[in-house]
Parts: sequence; C-alpha cells; structure tokens
Amino acid sequence: MPQSRHELEQRERATLASFAQFSVDSRGRKHRETPPIWRTEYQRDRDRVIHSRAFRRLEYKTQVFLNGSGDHLRTRLTHTMEVAAISRNIARALRLNEDLAETIALAHDLGHSPFGHKGEAVLNKLMKAHGGFEHNAQSLRVVEELEQKYPRFSGLNLTWETREGLGKHQTSYDKPGRRSEFSSPSPSLEAQVANLADEITYYSHDLDDGLESRLLDEAKLRKDVRLWAEAHRAVRREHGALPDETRRYFIIRCLIDGHVRDVVNSTEDRIADAAVNSSDEVRQQKQPLVCYSARRRKLNLELRDYLYKNLYYNPVVHEPNLRAIRLLEQMFQHYLKNPDTMGEGARRRIRKWGRHRTVCDYLAGMTDRYLLLEHDRWFGVAI
Repeated sequence: MPQSRHELEQRERATLASFAQFSVDSRGRKHRETPPIWRTEYQRDRDRVIHSRAFRRLEYKTQVFLNGSGDHLRTRLTHTMEVAAISRNIARALRLNEDLAETIALAHDLGHSPFGHKGEAVLNKLMKAHGGFEHNAQSLRVVEELEQKYPRFSGLNLTWETREGLGKHQTSYDKPGRRSEFSSPSPSLEAQVANLADEITYYSHDLDDGLESRLLDEAKLRKDVRLWAEAHRAVRREHGALPDETRRYFIIRCLIDGHVRDVVNSTEDRIADAAVNSSDEVRQQKQPLVCYSARRRKLNLELRDYLYKNLYYNPVVHEPNLRAIRLLEQMFQHYLKNPDTMGEGARRRIRKWGRHRTVCDYLAGMTDRYLLLEHDRWFGVAI
C-alpha cells in the first residue's frame, strides 16, 4: 500500500521536535484545495516551486560572475540547490521539518533580478517612486501573483508557512520590509535555517568560484582569512599534500562542515535556553534562535569583508556587471515608452499593476542572456 499523507504526518509527530513546524498544523493556503494524497502540504509546495518557470530561469541568472563567464562557475540555480541541501542537513540534525526548510530554500531567490545584486540595486533605484524593488519581496510576488499555472487563482498558492519564510528571509545583506500578514517577531525555525544556509553557501562557494576564476589566491587567503587558514591546516593534517583542485575542494568542504556544526550546536543551546515547545512559541522570540556562535560570526564578517574587497569589487567582476546594469536601465526606459514590445502576459498586467510595476516584474523575471538578446534586438548594441 502507498504511504498516505496521514501516515507521513504521523511520522512527523513521532520523529520531529516539539518546536518543529508540523505539516498537519499548517495555517493553510489562501485558496482552498483538496489535500494531496501521498504528500504532505510542504512536499506539495516544494514540487510546485521546482516546476515553476521562475525556478527554471535561475539557471541563467548571475550569482557572482555574469552568466556565461565560465562553465564551472555557479549560477543562481546551483546556488539555490546548494542552499536547499545545507538547509535539509541542518534541519535534520535539529529534528525540524526538512521539507519546509528545503522548500523555503528552493524558493528564496525566485524573485532575483538578472545581473545579481547590482541588477537588484538598479531596479530599486528605478522604482524608487513606485514602491521600490527588493528580491525577497519579489520572490513572494512571484509565488503569489506572477506564476500563472492554475485556473482558479494566480500564483502557486503555497502554504502560509512557506510564504512566511520568503517574507522573512533575512541575511547579513538581505533586509526585507515587514508585511502585516507575517507580523510575529520571528519566523519558524525552518525559515531561520534557510536564512543561515544561504549565508553558509555564499560565503563558502563564492570563495570556490573566486579561486576557480583565479581572482583569489590561496596563499593570500591563508594569510588574511582565519577561517581559510584553520581549514587549510585541518585538511593538511588529515590528508597531507594534495593536488590543487582536490585541496581546494576539501578546504571548502571543511569550511561548510565547520559552519554547519557551529550553527547546529549554537542553535541547540539557544533553543534550550529559550525553552520553546512549539513553532508558535518560536515565532514569539524577539531574536532568531538559529545562529552562529559569537566567534564564528566574527570570523564570517572577516571573510565577508575580504570577499567584498577582493572578489565582488574586483574589476573583472564589477565592470561587466556595471555595463550590464546600464543595459538594464536602457531596457526599463524602453519598455516604459513601448509597453507593446513586452510579452502578452506582461501587457495584460498593466491595467492591474500599472506600467512601472509591470515593467519591473517583466525585467526582474528575465535571465541574463534573454535580457542581453532583447537589448540587442531593440538597440543593436552588444554589451
């Protein structure tokens, strides 16, 4: 006999911690639907995210390096998959709901613009008088409004808990605005796990891409970044001298493992101190319970500052992105003046959302390569 949703929900009750978010306790969906037969509600959410058009487009959106810069460099999609994997690992260790943590991780960048954070910044500037642009809020907008798959409603009709995780997705560089629907001081622990997994992923894998592109140097990392130096010594003690590619892989692996262990141990202590016994009690905590230790947080800030100085603002990365966002500005003005040149679906939304927001949605949904093709189509000038 196939395993039913009720059996899966009973398994959650038997195996997850009392402070986890149980599927059976979901606050539900905005639009009532028949419950799934062989999946929990969060497993249904995960599948809807994976099958969305916005998720597929992440393959051709910039993470750090402009999409197409190298075959082995990460895209927004590979970053998302790595965040999801780390989210599941942390959630499993803490006896949280892995499916919810993974779903939030998979959806957290659905609203990201082309050309990475610089693209986000220019859209925010262009939309300043019209509500601004922030990619976490746009991820919510994608799953609530922009995906068009179902006959009775717009969006993906995800559960309240998944949408809460997107609305409250926050890292050291993401500071989303408040939404009255998600008014509690903190989100679920699963959402907090996805937040930290995002940071762990970009800290570690941006290092990997920086080394792959030869913009970062291992010798300088050993000298200037304590986390790298500690991981390097640990790998050398265990494995001795290794070929370059293998050594870098194991150092990155050691860094990620150190982050995850630190988060799990620190979070376990915070949960015990807070004495929370339900997901609703978690939401009333004024500070997140999923956290780094004080030492690890300090070392991560040191690493982040190093990456900004030596990678993100390196001319090889920075200058192509600056050229790309000038192109984005041109296309924004072009669509404002010529809305009939947008796709049919976008044109239909103008009446409801206005021209500025519709143009912003249209551009934010584009991949890097499609925007380049559209620019070449209308301006005839390659970047």
